[in-house]
Amino acid sequence: MTLRRSTIGVFDSGFGGLTVLKALLELIPGADYLYFGDTARLPYGSKSVETVARYAVEAAHYLEAHGAELLVIACNTATALALDRIKAAAHVPVVGVVEPGAEAAASVSKNKRVVVIGTEATVSSHAYRKALEARGLDAQEKACPLLVPLVEEGWVEHAVTEQVARIYLDEAFAHGFHDADALVLGCTHYPLLKPMLRRVAPAHVSIVDSAESTAHAVAAHLQTLLPASPAADEERRALPRLKFFATDSVEKFRRLGERFLGHTIEGVQHVDLKE
Repeated sequence: MTLRRSTIGVFDSGFGGLTVLKALLELIPGADYLYFGDTARLPYGSKSVETVARYAVEAAHYLEAHGAELLVIACNTATALALDRIKAAAHVPVVGVVEPGAEAAASVSKNKRVVVIGTEATVSSHAYRKALEARGLDAQEKACPLLVPLVEEGWVEHAVTEQVARIYLDEAFAHGFHDADALVLGCTHYPLLKPMLRRVAPAHVSIVDSAESTAHAVAAHLQTLLPASPAADEERRALPRLKFFATDSVEKFRRLGERFLGHTIEGVQHVDLKE
């Protein structure tokens, strides 16, 4: 029997999830990808749990209808607030970004003390802290609301962004967490800041990129779903097919999205999800 290439659906409220897609493409080039950015309704961080769950379930169903056989919730807010609801509503396996990030932090931290940075909504949900505590780690969370707009402005190496990040990290590693040895990037915008965060964070700290961790979790999941076969391996050598869906300006998605994905974006389709 010849196995088809698997189709992975990636969902985010906007552009940040493209860092997860980038990590997936590097790790699993033998799959095809559908990316859904709910750009008309971002940010999710200021919305209620009920609203985020409804939006995320709509997007999940849309991706399933277009052939997704596995869903990656690349949005930290949607994962933190609505993962159980999405899993209950979906008809395919669902992977979020919080558990893989916590698992990776648990594997690199030697003293079991971890700092998590993220958006206000992700931090307020305490999803990372709960996931880390379930693994026997102490966690301190810090909301860094200014970092997302700075990244979207393209200021990833700007002196202002570095100063802001320094202030946030000084606070994040305070209150008895100066010896924490892992920093979890609990927002999919933050991988773009990794080189700068490496300079700003204490030297002894390992940086955990939840986008990369999620890609590894998806790869492990796919291996259980799709046993290897020579025919499938042949087919997997072909380049991934990528389709992009956005609920707001296609032009803006293409322009901003390329910063996150690291290469040109083509074939963006506008989607109008009815309220």
